[in-house]
Amino acid sequence: MKKVLLAVDDSKGAKVSVNAFVRLFSSTTVETVILLNIQQPGGKTLIHDRLGDSEISTLKEELLRSGKQAEMDKNSKEILDSHRKTLEENGITKVKTVIKLGHVADEILKTAEEEAVDMIIIGATRTLAQKIFMGDVTRDVAHKAKVPVLLAR
Repeated sequence: MKKVLLAVDDSKGAKVSVNAFVRLFSSTTVETVILLNIQQPGGKTLIHDRLGDSEISTLKEELLRSGKQAEMDKNSKEILDSHRKTLEENGITKVKTVIKLGHVADEILKTAEEEAVDMIIIGATRTLAQKIFMGDVTRDVAHKAKVPVLLAR
């Protein structure tokens, strides 16, 4: 396995997916781990998933203009640094970090293709109520990915 994508945020699911990667792959050679954080202005809400591409583009421009983007970038960097530290503490040093803004499932799938990853690892820890009210990124990625997807619990 050459490249593995870990989609991470500040959730329990992200910690679970990083720990699953460490347990499964720390003794094998993985060329690169891609740590991906997708920014969601306004938080993880159903409304964010309903925005169209043109609305996301307008939102990106406004975030840059208002200075809010710098704050979001700082938060993303902190999240990525935390997960990178966990990987490095377990001997995994070939880590690339990526920050994107948009629909989470779509950005995971796009990044997997752009980076030519061999596998995606994603946390699957949401409750049924969370899935109903906020959508199910894990399901979308698992069904649409062109590479194997490991669901970590």
